[in-house]
Amino acid sequence: NIDSSDVFWVKPKNRGVINPYKINIRRKLKRFINTEPFKIKINTDFIGVIEGCAEITKDRENSWINHSIRDVFIELHYKGYAHSIECYYDSNLVGGLYGVAIGGMFFGESMFSRMPNASKVALLHLSDRLKVGGFLLLDTQFITEHLKTFGAYEIDQKNFLVILNKALKINADFYKMSK
Repeated sequence: NIDSSDVFWVKPKNRGVINPYKINIRRKLKRFINTEPFKIKINTDFIGVIEGCAEITKDRENSWINHSIRDVFIELHYKGYAHSIECYYDSNLVGGLYGVAIGGMFFGESMFSRMPNASKVALLHLSDRLKVGGFLLLDTQFITEHLKTFGAYEIDQKNFLVILNKALKINADFYKMSK
């Protein structure tokens, strides 16, 4: 409930993850991306992205992103750990995602779309950014049918912790971009 001040930390028995080096992109989505439908920006409207992710819609009656969680992630953003990928259409924020980068791991928190494919484009941009920056893995916490289409898979907590231990020793760079 958005009005609650409770923060629920999640430690799933099985984690959803995406290997950014092996991400799947369907042909139809590739063709869509090639039309360059959105202007992509990084960290220019983190608050707008987190609010977009928390938005109550006809498809989502509740949000786990309450004021306490929002404030914590905004603080993490100001400290340089939490990042947003934003999709703009005609100067309007129409989709995006946010998460936390620590070492060589990116912890995806949430994504949203106000236009078809906007969150998908943001996810693919994030994946490219993670590859170029030397990240090991994208943690999605849970796995959904939507994320499976990109190659998401589950690993048990024991294996996740082994990978996390390796990832924390990596000095990945979220801002590094290919030339």
